[in-house]
Amino acid sequence: MIDVGLKILFCGEEFPVVAGRQLTIGRCGDVEIDDNPYLHRNFLVVLEEGGLWWLSNVGSTLTATVADDKGLLKAWLAPGARIPLALNRILVWFTAGPTTYDFEIIVDNPAFVSVAPDPGEQHHCGEMTVGRVSFTPDQKLLLVALCEGSLSRSHPGTTQIPSSAAAAARIGWTVTRFNRKLDNVCQKLADAGTRGLHGGIGKLASNRKSRLVEHALSTRLVTVHDLMLLDGGPVP
Repeated sequence: MIDVGLKILFCGEEFPVVAGRQLTIGRCGDVEIDDNPYLHRNFLVVLEEGGLWWLSNVGSTLTATVADDKGLLKAWLAPGARIPLALNRILVWFTAGPTTYDFEIIVDNPAFVSVAPDPGEQHHCGEMTVGRVSFTPDQKLLLVALCEGSLSRSHPGTTQIPSSAAAAARIGWTVTRFNRKLDNVCQKLADAGTRGLHGGIGKLASNRKSRLVEHALSTRLVTVHDLMLLDGGPVP
């Protein structure tokens, strides 16, 4: 019997990785993500070394957001960097052009076991506190509108992040109001140390939204339960 060390889950398919071998992920990799000209032919590589499985970024421009399934671990994997896959379930997000992708990595015999956080979130003065950052109900609603595509899917795959106009229409706001609150959310997270959310030369609005979506999903700022907010439900 083949000793499968881990497997990749993407778009309803499983891609097993055998100990002693490596697996490439990209436009033309072992896991063919998409025929997207913005995506590297070989972007990420999974390999075994030193008794651990590793995820390496072998691309030249794209980054990946890596997190565990409980939102306790998050890393930004830049070109040339690598991270050990030391937990049972690892989630990965990345954006190439207008499309955001995500897939799961399941490790059979992980080196560590994550511990679930204490239940309950802190609420005060109508705000939700996550770590050092507090969000108003409107700011939470904005995040859910941007992440709706990913939250609505039943398995890892691809998502088109909505334009500001489409997201604003989804929650009944003007584009001006949406962009103002988007600026507030990005600035709040940037002040708390989240990278990639500042505007400026070379920082297009679409890139900033993609980075915000990756961060919100990887840190569980929003979950599938928050989708009720789009239909006027209460803040969970």
